[in-house]
Amino acid sequence: MTRPIRIGIQIQPQHADYKEIRRAAAEAEDLDVDIVFNWDHFFPLRGEPDGKHFECWTMLGAWAESTSRVEIGALVSANSYRNPELLADMARTVDHISDGRLILGIGGGWFQRDYDEYGYEFGTAGSRLDDLGEALPRIRSRWEKLNPPPTRDIPILIGGGGEKKTLRHTAEHATIWHAFGDAATLRHKAGVLDSWCAQVGRDPSEIERSTAVSGRPGRKAEELVDVGVTLFTISASGPSYDLSIVPEWVTWRDRVNAAA
Repeated sequence: MTRPIRIGIQIQPQHADYKEIRRAAAEAEDLDVDIVFNWDHFFPLRGEPDGKHFECWTMLGAWAESTSRVEIGALVSANSYRNPELLADMARTVDHISDGRLILGIGGGWFQRDYDEYGYEFGTAGSRLDDLGEALPRIRSRWEKLNPPPTRDIPILIGGGGEKKTLRHTAEHATIWHAFGDAATLRHKAGVLDSWCAQVGRDPSEIERSTAVSGRPGRKAEELVDVGVTLFTISASGPSYDLSIVPEWVTWRDRVNAAA
């Protein structure tokens, strides 16, 4: 399966008023990106620890109304913060509001302050990934029971590169796999994912490969394409949300896709 290159933007909902976040999401759509992501935290990850910050899923509901073309989703939603059946219903609802543009990004969770201040049990990385493995089939099962059902088979994006658990969950459930690292790292991780796909009976070409990028597209981007990455996501943080580099990535995307 030959996939087109896609460009995502992560609008990090920190250090900004909501009007600036809404403006950035609208600008990203106008710049012709494919996906606009936020993230699922309760406090800033960088800068002033107690700076301005907004919640993920209520924001996605607003974006479902304020955008019209781009796909939207969290990069990524923390499984620990919501009952799986509730999260499935939230995702189904945003799917309908957006006319079928939601991606359910999900991971095991990792930012301890979120857990401590909001009263969730932090556990261990292993226990959180075990919980994720339990939640994913529950989410899919709930989608089958909801009335009305989702408008489409909602894509599931799983974030992470853990070779024993995360990549197994990805092989079993994901439509998109998002990981970090250079081309050599992602080549290795992709090989592990392919092995898990073989064990669970999944065609690895069904899973889109995704990573975060910064700077301008160039040789590193081409190397990532060579190892199978087709979704490239640039991050922007408040309060300024500088998207000046995005047109170069969009132009590069169109050039590579036209040559394919």
